[in-house]
Amino acid sequence: MSPTFRALAHRNYRLYWSGGFVSNIGTWMQRVAQDWLVLLLTNNSGTALGITTGLQFLPILLLSPWAGAVADRLPKQRLLQVAQLMMAAPALALGLLAVTGLAQPWHVYVIALLFGIGTAFEAPVRQSFVSELVSADDLPNAVGLNSVSFNLGRIVGPAVAGLTIALFGSGVEATGVVILINALSYGPVFFALGRLRDLPHDPDADRSRRPGMVLDGMRYVRSRPDLLLVLAVMGFVGTFGLNFQLTSALMATEVYAQGAGEYGILGSTMALGSIVGSLLAARRTSTRLRLVVGAALAFGVAEIVIATMPTYLTFVALTPLIGITAMTTITAANTTMQLTVPAELRGRVMALYLMVFMGGTPLGSPIVGWVGETFGARWSLAGGGVMSILGTLGSVAVFWHLSRRRERRTADAAGDNQRVPDPLEADPATQPVP
Repeated sequence: MSPTFRALAHRNYRLYWSGGFVSNIGTWMQRVAQDWLVLLLTNNSGTALGITTGLQFLPILLLSPWAGAVADRLPKQRLLQVAQLMMAAPALALGLLAVTGLAQPWHVYVIALLFGIGTAFEAPVRQSFVSELVSADDLPNAVGLNSVSFNLGRIVGPAVAGLTIALFGSGVEATGVVILINALSYGPVFFALGRLRDLPHDPDADRSRRPGMVLDGMRYVRSRPDLLLVLAVMGFVGTFGLNFQLTSALMATEVYAQGAGEYGILGSTMALGSIVGSLLAARRTSTRLRLVVGAALAFGVAEIVIATMPTYLTFVALTPLIGITAMTTITAANTTMQLTVPAELRGRVMALYLMVFMGGTPLGSPIVGWVGETFGARWSLAGGGVMSILGTLGSVAVFWHLSRRRERRTADAAGDNQRVPDPLEADPATQPVP
C-alpha cells in the first residue's frame, strides 16, 4: 500500500474512517444549511451568525477539560457511540423545525448550544481514539488521513448542501431538508464503531475516578514549553483566523452578492487545498515546531491577500491556498500533541488542545461577525489574518526567550560552551517526558 494511505491497512481504522467520512459530509452539509438558515431568519445579520457559531463552540471551551478526563477513564468506543446520539438528536430537532416552517432564531441558538455539548464530549475522545486503531508508527499517517476525510466531506458537503437548498427553493424549509440528512449521517459512524474488534486495552490507562485528573493534564502541559507554544499559536489561529463558515457567508452575500449555491462552492474549493495539505501531512513521519509556526504565518498572509480579491471568481481561485496553509498548520499541531503525550494523559491533553483551538471560536466569532457588520466583510477576513500573524509572532518570541534562557542556564551549569540549539528545530517526539 502507498505510504500515503498505509494506516488504512488496519481493519478497525478502515471501518472507522469510512463511517466518519459519511458523517463528515453530513456535518458540512448542516454547517452550510444552518448558516443559511440564520441569514434567512435574521435578514443577513453577521452578528446573529457569529452568535450561532459562538454558541455551538462554547461548550468546547467550558467542558473540554472534563470531557478529556472522561475520555481517559471510560472505553472510547462506547463513548463515541453515545456522542453520535447526542449530536444526531439536536440535528433532528432543528431539521424538523425548519421543514415545518416553525424555526425561529432562538431555536437555532439553543440547538446550536446542545449540538456543541455533544461535540465537546465527542471531539477529545475521537482525537485520542485513533491511537487505539493503528500502530504507533502509523499514527502520523492516521492523523493526516483523518484530515483528508474531514476535508473530503468539506468538498462534498457544502456543494451538495448548496445545490439541495437551491433545488428546494432556497427557503427555510429547504435548509431543514439538508439538516435532516445530517441527522441520518451519524448512523454509519455508530454502526462502524459497533463492528470494531480486538481493540487494545492499555494497561497504563487510569479507569478510576479521582480528584485532580483534570489538573494533572494541565500540569503536564505546563511542564512542556513546546506544547505551550503549539497551544498559543492554535489559540490565535482558531479564535481569529479559522472562521471560514462565518467569513465565507459574509463575503458571498455582502461583497459578491451570491446565492446559496455559490456559497456552498466556496467551502468546496477551500477544501481542495485542505486535502492537498492533509495528504502532504500524511506522508510525514515527524514534524517540528518550525512547521507549525511557518504554516500559521503563511495562513495569516493568505487570509489578508484573499480578502482583497475584487471578484467572486478571483476569490474562489485563491481559496485553495487558504485550505493548504490552514490544514498544514492544524495537522502539524495535532500530530505534535498526539505523538509526544503518554497514552494515559492523551485524552486530557487533546481536550486542552481542542479547548484552546476550537473553544476560542465563541470568543472570536461574535467579534469577527461584528467587524464584518460594522466595517465590511473584507475586514472580518483580513483582520483574522492580521491577528493570526501577530499572535503567532508574539507566542514565538515568548517561547524563544524562555527556551534559550533555559538552555543557556543548563549549558553554563554543565560548563558546556557549545552553541545553544535552535528550539524551533527540535523534533517534539524527542522531548523528554516529565
